[in-house]
Amino acid sequence: MANFGGILWISTVAGLATTLGSVLVLLFGHPQEKTLATLLAGAGGVMLSVVTVDLLPSAWKIGPPSQMAAGLIAGLFFMYLADRRLNTPSGTLPLTRRQRLKRVGLLVAAGIALHDLPEGMAIAVGRETSHDLGFLIAFAITLHNLPEGMATATPLKMANIRPWKILLLNLGIAVFTPLGAVIGLFALTAVQNSLAFFLALAAGAMAFLVVGEMWPLARERHPHYALLGLTLGYILFSLVSVFYPH
Repeated sequence: MANFGGILWISTVAGLATTLGSVLVLLFGHPQEKTLATLLAGAGGVMLSVVTVDLLPSAWKIGPPSQMAAGLIAGLFFMYLADRRLNTPSGTLPLTRRQRLKRVGLLVAAGIALHDLPEGMAIAVGRETSHDLGFLIAFAITLHNLPEGMATATPLKMANIRPWKILLLNLGIAVFTPLGAVIGLFALTAVQNSLAFFLALAAGAMAFLVVGEMWPLARERHPHYALLGLTLGYILFSLVSVFYPH
């Protein structure tokens, strides 16, 4: 436990990168429709990169496969239930575009918070193994969290949610990274034995979000810009994951 202070510090900084990403969007102003399509799809590309390049391969390596499969199914089911919960009750009018944007922002927040827990755990495990490894993991997670904060704030801002509410939401999300680090520090053995499940659970949640919500909404009015954003987001962040593996 000698590294508790250091682990808590670097995990908190990594978590606050989500808040910083939201602040950048709030300062940027209300994006144009083409910019929105690009940003929203770009955030989806980043999330797909995290799922396919980072979370699922890590879960596969840690194993066992049955644990990974259970986590993936649980993540998909969790977001399905969240989607149903945030959707319009049966018998009412369909959701407006503003309501859909608000729902996407809330679902993004839920998915990010969900996978911030195992990321925080990874920081603790890495730091306990090696000082440099823990720092590299925290740095990579910081790179993840910046665009994730933007992914949360963009649809909420377009839905005309008050800036202070968006900022407060992202501050709440930021807590999950150090929370995961504390859990990992106090239960390293238990976390190692179940980390594949949590990684796959996060992957399933994020995949559902991108395919079921973000991509359809992004391509609704400007499909070419959406495709450009998705491609750039996926490729660029895949390169980041390769050069800063964790």
